[in-house]
Amino acid sequence: MEATPPRCLFLLCLFMSKLSPDGAESQESSDGSHALQEPVWLTDVPEAMEFIAAAEVALIGFFQDLEIPAVSLFHDVVQKYPGVAFGISTDSQVLAHYNITGNTISLFRLVDNEQLDLQSEAMENIDANKLSRFIEINSLHLVTEYNPVTVIGLFNSKIKIHLLLMMNKASPEYEESMRSYQKAAKLFRGKVLFILVDSGIKGNGKVISFFKLKTSELPALAIYRTLDEEWDTLPKAEVSLELVQNFCDGFLKGKWPRENEESEEKTQKVEL
Repeated sequence: MEATPPRCLFLLCLFMSKLSPDGAESQESSDGSHALQEPVWLTDVPEAMEFIAAAEVALIGFFQDLEIPAVSLFHDVVQKYPGVAFGISTDSQVLAHYNITGNTISLFRLVDNEQLDLQSEAMENIDANKLSRFIEINSLHLVTEYNPVTVIGLFNSKIKIHLLLMMNKASPEYEESMRSYQKAAKLFRGKVLFILVDSGIKGNGKVISFFKLKTSELPALAIYRTLDEEWDTLPKAEVSLELVQNFCDGFLKGKWPRENEESEEKTQKVEL
């Protein structure tokens, strides 16, 4: 796991302030049901590559021995995570292709092309809670909804620029805004992590206030670089593909409207 830069600790602790001692709750649909799914058997390298490429998040059990306890645990958690594609492979060529030398469970993320492996010592002591936590922390999608567990995975990602859309999911504009936001996320895959912060959740007010935004200024975009804590905001944003793309491009090129506005204000005061 990559060490969190010291200057990011405050924001990380802020984001994690609601984290319960025993981790996140299970991911269920609103009616408490789950979409039925089973692990896909991956019998060769092309099949495994296609399986991984087709999923935003894929979890694959690479097993040399199907009798170990981790195999039954793997099957048990499948129904808990409908947003994750589950696969199993015992093929030696598949294991070799992904540098697997023993029984391993690996998580693959489309958003940053990351492969995260449960190490052999972790596999020996694996239980349902540990496996669930591994999935919950590391399941980053093209657009990841903020919660105190996913934020750990966000800060451990190799992508250090995060874009946050702060918006109430109950608002009439939400569905259309998310479609545009998701389209933009595909354009910046590997460069920017796209995050949704539901302003309808009371606890998320700490994240919104960190960026010096008020409820009256939502929906808003905030872009943040974890390495040096440089950030910028775009209040009252009418979320469109063009607006999100321009906002990200500007930040990536070193253009920060917030700083420009501050400079203009100072200039105007001097002239007066």
